[in-house]
Amino acid sequence: MTWQLRRAHEADLAAIMHLETSIFENDAWSPPMMARDLGDPACYYLVAFPPDDPDNIAAYAGLLTPQGATEGDIQTIAVADSARGHGLGRTLMQALISEARKRGARLVFLEVRADNPSAQRLYDRLGFVEVGVRRGYYQPDNVDAIVMRLNIPELESMLTAPESAVPTSAENP
Repeated sequence: MTWQLRRAHEADLAAIMHLETSIFENDAWSPPMMARDLGDPACYYLVAFPPDDPDNIAAYAGLLTPQGATEGDIQTIAVADSARGHGLGRTLMQALISEARKRGARLVFLEVRADNPSAQRLYDRLGFVEVGVRRGYYQPDNVDAIVMRLNIPELESMLTAPESAVPTSAENP
């Protein structure tokens, strides 16, 4: 399956919130929170869609990297159930890591639910390492957050290698 990525904008809010509330049922962001990030120049959000259907947003992901900061934070990533298993999460993550590097970040952090082993495996494969746990972080479920960190300089060769280059679309082999 092929996907196109593009920068998200405020007109995407309804589609993003549809995914947000269906994927993160108990701890979804509110529309005002998401709208704030979409309009914030320190944030970089991407959406993914089939090339022939740009209104059918199947995934989104966001990065926060304030100007002059040496650290970035993956704010969120969500992939619709129907789009999973095609490398889309990895493609989005690689694009966010690449953008963090362009913005001068040397480290990228994220939190992942302790009960989400699929996401943990993806982040581990991308080079993230566990650096802490935030007990009961995800409410109202009282699920721990595993805090992970990526040292970007260690991954520069991976991000620039042809087989790992961040494409504008991902294709399922």
